[in-house]
Amino acid sequence: MGLDDKIKNAAEDIAGKAKEAAGKVTGNERLEAEGKADQAKSDVKQAGENVKDAFKR
Repeated sequence: MGLDDKIKNAAEDIAGKAKEAAGKVTGNERLEAEGKADQAKSDVKQAGENVKDAFKR
């Protein structure tokens, strides 16, 4: 789990931000919430990657 996972996490975060923005613009609260959830999921995955990196050192 290395660079590929970090790239996937970043892409998921960007997609979540796009969903959230689209939800805000259209007034779609469900889409906005999904975007926030995607971002939170990405943050958790990134934190896990950071822990793994810390133990590798």
